[in-house]
Amino acid sequence: MTPPHTSRVAGPSGPLETLTAGSGRPRTVFAHGLAGSIPTTRPYAGKVPGARTFLHFRGHGDSANPEGPWQYADLAAELWAVADHVGATQALGISMGAGALCAGLAADPDRFERIVLVLPAAIDRPRQDGAMARFALLADLVDGGDREAVARHLLADEPADVAADPGVQHWAREQAGRLVGSGVAAGLRSLPSRTPLTDREVLARVSAPILLIAQEGDKAHPASVARELAEVLPSVTLLVLPRGGIMWQHRSHVRDVVGEFLTPVTSSAAPTPGRTRP
Repeated sequence: MTPPHTSRVAGPSGPLETLTAGSGRPRTVFAHGLAGSIPTTRPYAGKVPGARTFLHFRGHGDSANPEGPWQYADLAAELWAVADHVGATQALGISMGAGALCAGLAADPDRFERIVLVLPAAIDRPRQDGAMARFALLADLVDGGDREAVARHLLADEPADVAADPGVQHWAREQAGRLVGSGVAAGLRSLPSRTPLTDREVLARVSAPILLIAQEGDKAHPASVARELAEVLPSVTLLVLPRGGIMWQHRSHVRDVVGEFLTPVTSSAAPTPGRTRP
């Protein structure tokens, strides 16, 4: 198949690669995680109507790769640049993308009408657990250029039955190919020790409805982080899934939940900030 056509949006530190699928309203921006990509993010949009725009953050895909350590504030500025360019009224962020959303919302709490945070990894306390060493190891593997080693590392983060699936193995090899030769290693070394916020209480100003998705047994994205976020956000729906891989064993359910949440109640009206659903 011919790869989908991407375009470039001017970002604060250089051009950002984006892909827009669909048209009309609502307009939703999708932000991937660290070492993620546009292709790994697209499954979340399977049942979201309207225009869906995906971006590659710095160092990923064909986006600019500015020098220096990565900061969540810089990632938030990149996300906001793309969202403003396409007129997005909704946003979904995964892991690093969720952190970038939180960092941006701290300064601009009313920017989006509906928000989905998937697998948040940190809030305002630096992490020092074993997952940090795995990010550093992945950085070394990416720099080393061994695609098979990178693929094995990605598979090791999945439950054993998921990692044994040929489709998941194919995904890991494809993603490894995207990472080798990219600028992601710099982020893998600098970002995991940082936090999106200095004080989580600033998120209490975000009135938009938020869907918060986590899963048990995920060492890189502890479900406890999502539960702590849920205590701060004023209008939140928390969904904690069992082990099995959010986009593997739970793919269909997550697509349904995200699609329902990001679909306006009526086709002629955009979602109203602060509205929640049963």
